[in-house]
Amino acid sequence: MQIYTVGGAVRDELLGLPLKDRDFVVVGATPEAMVQLGYLPVGKDFPVFLHPQTHEEYALARTERKTARGYKGFQVYAAPEVTLEQDLARRDLTINAIAKDEAGNYTDPYHGQRDLAARVLRHVGPAFVEDPVRILRVARFAARFSEFTVAEETNVLMREMVANGEVDALVPERVWQELARGLMEAKPSRMLAVLRDCGALAKILPEVDRLFGVPQNPKSHPEIDTGIHLSMVLDFAAEKKIDLPVRFAALCHDLGKGVTAPQDMPNHNGHEAKGAELVSALCNRLRVPNDCKSLAHITARWHGDAHNAKNMQAPALVELLQHLDAFRQPQRFEQFLQACAADYYGRPGYSEREFLGGARLQAAYRIASHVDTGAIAQQHQGGEAIKQAVYEARCAAVKCEL
Repeated sequence: MQIYTVGGAVRDELLGLPLKDRDFVVVGATPEAMVQLGYLPVGKDFPVFLHPQTHEEYALARTERKTARGYKGFQVYAAPEVTLEQDLARRDLTINAIAKDEAGNYTDPYHGQRDLAARVLRHVGPAFVEDPVRILRVARFAARFSEFTVAEETNVLMREMVANGEVDALVPERVWQELARGLMEAKPSRMLAVLRDCGALAKILPEVDRLFGVPQNPKSHPEIDTGIHLSMVLDFAAEKKIDLPVRFAALCHDLGKGVTAPQDMPNHNGHEAKGAELVSALCNRLRVPNDCKSLAHITARWHGDAHNAKNMQAPALVELLQHLDAFRQPQRFEQFLQACAADYYGRPGYSEREFLGGARLQAAYRIASHVDTGAIAQQHQGGEAIKQAVYEARCAAVKCEL
């Protein structure tokens, strides 16, 4: 029995990056032998075991044979005679197909070290086309390693996978999983660029794909379209290390522009309401978690009003805060402001400006939230009367302070 460190741990070590989780492959063993050594079996689809002390994952060397469309359409074969090279052959990219033995020696049959040095994302072999998730993974790695380029021959295979409908077999859970991970990488715009280049973005996120080519603001920024603006917004959010719900809201904030008539651009003539509807449909399709869904929805619907808040008077500010449910969900309101700030700064020449709309809206919230709603409720009867009195008190407080 031989044990090798494989995958991301080897890749990141060679790149000089901090090591996170380590994965191991075991050659020449059976499940029974692993159990006898104290390893705990946990794999459902193939033999994976937890080390009795470290609880790290150890998988038996295996091969995979395509039997049906989709990422689950594989027949797995794990046996003592499966070699390390055969196990590495089933991996997606050459940079992830390097193994290291316990003595520190590398096995690199597919020249992953060469591609690491050249900063290239290249598929291991023709079996790459059998799993559509690999397109998403390539895009995610491009977002993580933004200085890497995708090999042209890999791009060709990905385009073929899109053309032959393999991407259509992706299940929502895997799309969301890879999308979420890609959004949390250092340069999320690269994920969109890679998916767009091979045609997968139009299949996976058509609402986002159609933003490319749509004018953002021909008067102030004729050099960028909405897709480029979106890319800048995502990268700003990543630079500020903002959390996933905010990054997803940033991704979805301008979806309405993709279905807005050119003559109505760049004005916000109702495209926020259209965008909110598109966000709901997208989230339902991909089964997006509720925290991401709710924030993306209110951001798409109200981000234009947040930008205009710098010119709003007290009643309009309080009404906007009520639309955002800011008083009951203050954390989500703060995330909303972060998403709007990313939208504001995601355009050329705005890095030194102050987001006045966000600052004024935040100040209005801070003032209005100090109104003693309990005392007001004791002075009025009936829900509507209390609601109106609270609104008026908040408006008065905001007007006085601002």
